[in-house]
Amino acid sequence: MARIVLGIGTSHSPQLSVPWSQWNLLREKDETDPRLHYPVLLESARESKPNIEQELTEEKWRQRHEACQTAIATLGTVLKQANPDLVVVFGDDQHEQFHDDNLPTFAVYHGKSLPVVRHSGLRPAAWKDAEERGWAETKAEYRSGWELAEHLIASLTTDEFDIARCSRLRAEIGVGHAFSFLYRRIWPGGAVPVLPVMINTYYPPNQPTPKRCYALGQGVRRAIESWSADARVVVMASGGLSHMIIDEELDRATINALLRKDHARLSSLPREKLRGGTSEILNWVALAGAVEPMAMKLIDYVPTYRSPAATGVGMAFAHWR
Repeated sequence: MARIVLGIGTSHSPQLSVPWSQWNLLREKDETDPRLHYPVLLESARESKPNIEQELTEEKWRQRHEACQTAIATLGTVLKQANPDLVVVFGDDQHEQFHDDNLPTFAVYHGKSLPVVRHSGLRPAAWKDAEERGWAETKAEYRSGWELAEHLIASLTTDEFDIARCSRLRAEIGVGHAFSFLYRRIWPGGAVPVLPVMINTYYPPNQPTPKRCYALGQGVRRAIESWSADARVVVMASGGLSHMIIDEELDRATINALLRKDHARLSSLPREKLRGGTSEILNWVALAGAVEPMAMKLIDYVPTYRSPAATGVGMAFAHWR
């Protein structure tokens, strides 16, 4: 029978692949991002974080970037040591595969191959070019975990989850960045099959609740354990924690709940705060349900501030085994 041998959680922000000396490119992006209302955020940060400039020195940026790179390398080592047959990834789709004409709450990809495409032509920007230079070279196509995917779809349906399924990905996009991050950064040169479980964390009104995400993770664990194949399975959460505005209080509350296996706390995280990038915390909640019997080790939590408006990412890295 199949079994889960490891769980891993990782942030996947572009800031992880952009050298610290070029984080100003991301600050400049934030200043002109219409979604952020930067002048308002700047005024708010002056009141809530009057010493924010101390977070923006070159030395602080260098230290935090190095801490993140060390954490990514640690995750890669732990993943290789687990010798997995495939990796199930909880990730969010940011209009890469689904749009408002058809946007499911949960979807499982069960195509027989996994295309990976570089995105230079779709989001031309200096920060994007800097990010891509930090990626490992990847193949155009990988094997997918389609056999488990088909079992997973059937098992979750039996568990009364309304699961969408898709067997094709958009040719110009390939698999979403939440899933390709494994090949680009966590395991450069690796070719382990990936099974994408896509959660609509981003787009209202059909975002799942934290409680439902936890239950999804439990359902995924049951499905894996009932799969007849003799397979070593890793389960991974991709994304988070808080961004584009860093909320250290929320991040630390989430991490503490994960460490304590506090199902009730994870299931009642404040939905009003799980918006935009911060909503990717839901991928970690789903992972917590999947690895419920396992012990968590926090590798690092690194708040990577990059502007006087307190924009950046609460980077987190952990494993369960």
